[in-house]
Amino acid sequence: MKTIYRIAKTELNTMFYSPVAWVVLVIFSIQSSWKFFDTLERFEKGQKMGQNMDNMTQVIFSGFSGLFTEMQNYLYLYVPLLTMGLISREINSGSIKLLLSSPIQIKDIVLGKFLAIAGYCLLFMAILGLIGVSAYFCIDNLDISFVLSGLLGLYLLVCTYAAIGLFMSCLTSYQVVAAISTLVVLAGLNFVGKLWQDIDYVKDLTYFLSISGRANEMIEGLIVSKDVLYFILVSTLFIGLSIFKLQTGRDAQTVSKRVLKYSGLIVAIFSLGYITSRAPLTFYADMTRTNDRTLTKASQEIVKKIDGPIKITTYVNLLDINYYMGMPYSQNQDFASFDKYSRFLPQIEMDYVYYYDTSTNTALYEQNPGLNDKQLAEKLLETQDIKLKKLYSPAEINKIINLKPEQNRVVRTVEYNGKKTYLRMYDDMFKIPFEKEISASLKRLVTTPVKIVFATGNMERSIEKNGDKNYKIGFNEITFRNSLINQGFDVASVDINAQNIPQQTDILIVADPKTQLSQGAIDRISQYIDQGKNVMLLAEPETNTALTPITAKLGLGFTKQTLVQESETNAPDYLVTEFEKTIDTTVIKLHKSQYTIPLLGSSGIITAKDAGFKVTPLLKTNSQPVWESPAGISSISQDLKKQPSTKAVPLVVALTRNINGKSQKIIVAGDADFMGNAELGRQQSGTFQFFTDVFTWFSNYEFPIDTTRPKSTDNKIMVSSNQVFITKITFIAIFPLLIIAAGAFILIRRNRR
Repeated sequence: MKTIYRIAKTELNTMFYSPVAWVVLVIFSIQSSWKFFDTLERFEKGQKMGQNMDNMTQVIFSGFSGLFTEMQNYLYLYVPLLTMGLISREINSGSIKLLLSSPIQIKDIVLGKFLAIAGYCLLFMAILGLIGVSAYFCIDNLDISFVLSGLLGLYLLVCTYAAIGLFMSCLTSYQVVAAISTLVVLAGLNFVGKLWQDIDYVKDLTYFLSISGRANEMIEGLIVSKDVLYFILVSTLFIGLSIFKLQTGRDAQTVSKRVLKYSGLIVAIFSLGYITSRAPLTFYADMTRTNDRTLTKASQEIVKKIDGPIKITTYVNLLDINYYMGMPYSQNQDFASFDKYSRFLPQIEMDYVYYYDTSTNTALYEQNPGLNDKQLAEKLLETQDIKLKKLYSPAEINKIINLKPEQNRVVRTVEYNGKKTYLRMYDDMFKIPFEKEISASLKRLVTTPVKIVFATGNMERSIEKNGDKNYKIGFNEITFRNSLINQGFDVASVDINAQNIPQQTDILIVADPKTQLSQGAIDRISQYIDQGKNVMLLAEPETNTALTPITAKLGLGFTKQTLVQESETNAPDYLVTEFEKTIDTTVIKLHKSQYTIPLLGSSGIITAKDAGFKVTPLLKTNSQPVWESPAGISSISQDLKKQPSTKAVPLVVALTRNINGKSQKIIVAGDADFMGNAELGRQQSGTFQFFTDVFTWFSNYEFPIDTTRPKSTDNKIMVSSNQVFITKITFIAIFPLLIIAAGAFILIRRNRR
């Protein structure tokens, strides 16, 4: 060990007697400081303008353009300049012969030189650490452990680069060739992860070899054992190769012995890497303050209930627009999207089934007129050179699973303990399911899903149709991730005039019947309510009399006409609502959004008698006067203003009572439009949050899964623009000048000696 230390010390002295080491430090210092303070300056100006600051540590240091992310992209440029002369300088000068003929072991020489370059790389981390110290005084409640995680990731990365550069330096006496060769190898390791991803076993090997993005998890605050071991193993591989290469200059070895040594080392490293990257042998340390890189408490409670094999099967229709997400070349990335879960459920098994069938991908058919589905699938396989073990025809896949209700889209099934549920892809920019959707699908397998049943038969709102007033988006749209069908609920319809309400119904919704309910329907709904089950009644001013037999049973009534309100910007029937200020949170919990919840054309709700329910108003009109008026007026006339007006009229109320040993929950609303497709898609409206809160309440807070995390506390820049400017000048100008002065002093002193 002493020999290794002495060699490392000598090598470090040699490095600092060269201007290259000092120039690299200066450039790295200026580049990193400029990036950090430029970002800090931008956010300080934004804070002055009133922009909300949130998660400042992560935003400034990681993310798409954070400091650590940016510096990771440039580290590979610095290392070849430092490593190109480690061994090639000795070869070129001839001193390598003296080293090899000395009693010093070759491994000591190689390890000493690697230790030297690893020590030099610590200076990079020291510079970034100084920036981190500056950030501690600039950002309120800086997440220090997050910064340390990023520093560890970058250090392991640059040391791995150094090990590769060391080996390339062993291969040539020309330092420039060694530097270029290092860049080529680093480029290859970045690119190799994309090679042969459609070949089983080989794809796992090339994916493991890829160095691209290996430090990302640590930069984002999650230390993963397989990434740490990757850096250690790859560094060990190239250090070992360096030792073997130099040994060929000292020892006479047969070709077969050399091949055996090299291949043995490579196989051993690859085998260890593959084994340690498997889910059961992977360990995690979440370094973020709020455990952002770990499943939330609600999700962890779900996975704790799973004890046994769980299978996720992805059905990939080659003609669907999202087909590429399930192709063999995407499978390793697909596995990675479940890393948070495989951490707790290493027994997850993933399978892929490929087929072709008619899809909703209209562009594909327009671009290939005259081709049928089979011809389109064959064309895709040929043009992209995709080889599949099995491609099912429509008839064959239909024998396995009926995917017609899923529109033949790319979809997953999750199976556990004999139960199966869907996990879908969505038509947004992210496509893949997030924690909320994955946890909802898992919870459906360990609990009984909440079943919503819509009453039909009286021209009610439809959950199958688009259009502003229908209910497909909120309840039954498989392509919308926040639709309740994707958040753990089962949704169905029943004609209550002719059929009984299913026994397993948890929430019955009667949404704006346009015709009078039959006596059979009234009896069925009444019996359902008497059983203590949950109901939602939604009316419109013109047709609310259809619900009178039911609301009278609940002790409620509706105003006779539409409520209108005077406004300079909105139509009279556009009601600006407010939450009731005295809502009992033990009855219902609502998230009060910064945006208002408008109701367009609503009846007011009147409490006619005590029917044994606790009535809790949820939404009401604001403090401005409202009048009753026929629908369709364009302005508030003077005659109408002379009529009696009211304020704070209840528009949506919750009814609760204890019956049959459980709490019964009922919602009555004077407006059925607020759950329609148009209103749930309205921008800058609190309607969707209110909608979600209501069904969370109905499900006893079981669904949708609550994946909210504690609010970050690093949400404020603590320094002024002048202070940022002064610190920026210190780091970008004064500090580099000090490095230059120190380098000049040492180099001049060296030359004089």
